[in-house]
Amino acid sequence: MSAPEALVAELRREIRRLQAESPAPSVSAALFREKDLLWSEAIGLADVESEREASPDTQYAIASITKTFVAAAILVLRDEGKLDLDDPLGRHIEQADRQGVTLRRMLAHVAGIQREPPGDVWDTLAMPDRQELLASLPDAEQVLPPRRAWHYSNLAYALLGEVVRRCAKVSCEQFVQERLLEPLGLARTTWGPGKGAATGYFVQRFADIATAEPVVEKHALAPAGALWSTTSDLARWGAFLADPDPDVLAPATVEEMHALQVMADPETWTLGWGLGLMLHRRGERLLAGHDGGAVGHASQLCYSRKEKVGLALLTNTENPLPTFDAAALAAKAAEALPAEPELWRAGAALPEELEGVLGIWWSEGVDWWFAWRGGKLEARRPGRPAPATFEREAPDRFRTVAGREQGELLRVVRDDNGMPVKLYWATYPFTREPSAYA
Repeated sequence: MSAPEALVAELRREIRRLQAESPAPSVSAALFREKDLLWSEAIGLADVESEREASPDTQYAIASITKTFVAAAILVLRDEGKLDLDDPLGRHIEQADRQGVTLRRMLAHVAGIQREPPGDVWDTLAMPDRQELLASLPDAEQVLPPRRAWHYSNLAYALLGEVVRRCAKVSCEQFVQERLLEPLGLARTTWGPGKGAATGYFVQRFADIATAEPVVEKHALAPAGALWSTTSDLARWGAFLADPDPDVLAPATVEEMHALQVMADPETWTLGWGLGLMLHRRGERLLAGHDGGAVGHASQLCYSRKEKVGLALLTNTENPLPTFDAAALAAKAAEALPAEPELWRAGAALPEELEGVLGIWWSEGVDWWFAWRGGKLEARRPGRPAPATFEREAPDRFRTVAGREQGELLRVVRDDNGMPVKLYWATYPFTREPSAYA
């Protein structure tokens, strides 16, 4: 599989413009579709002093993209029954207990917890260790009531890392390593810089001078942003989030991560937040991912789940993000690489219980088509692509598990001969012929 030449040419132009105009010592980018790396390129210097050139295998700090891994770790533990997303934070960290702060709200940055840990950490660059962080919690402000508005918080993710530690009985870093990085083969994604990592730089705005920045030891803030990676590893992670391996994380769980929790941009509605994921709108296209900014590094990961196409970008200065719209380029890539229609295949035999159920049913004068597709009962409006799907709960009782009326009950009513004559879905009656309520 290869990318269209025009698309690759545009991406090459964009990373060169970004490197020149930011300016940035180096830029590394990759285009992916599913597990295939369609294009990758690195330009500039990974280390200015030694004139070491960047390559696609150069590591950069991915900063807050780390949060996507920590969010996935929390969901792994939820699926294993070790926590619930609606648990109060205080159930897991007693000294952090506060009204209305739940794990779900922390994942979506709507818990209202102050952005950073107490103290002047970004002045001193001395991040607290675990004991110091826990001891400082009484000084952490509740800056907004929970659910009032989106408010980004590194402190919230540091505490989510502590929740992982307490539920998994190992550090958050070890849990992410063993349950996500290793199974997915992300060998160049590490907690801290590995071999051949890029040096981070502060680039002066009005002079061509790049000053090397230190590598900040994150300590207890590691879950908020301490991972380093390459564009190829980020592409593999983006491909997983677009089409997950059920042996690592259930597809329904990854779907849950992409469900909108809050609109972070209430003015234009172009940026929302799921569970650990940024949700972008560009025109009619929805994309997901995350970006990051560290001392001397910046990163972006953005993908379209529909086409399973995405873009990863890394740089070794934190200046360039405002001049580069990865979501817009990922949207262009998805348009240039449309998803191919899935081929129809004969499926499993229709369960005897569903005989007489399939076909057209009417409710409120509207026709709904009930069908057996891919081993599931589904209902859809003609002309609308997304169906509701059901799972059997008991004889003649089905629970809506996806799509419209998710969670609601579908009930089949039969006549004396056992033939289905009426459906009730979310309590609304469905009949074989359109009719008035009267």
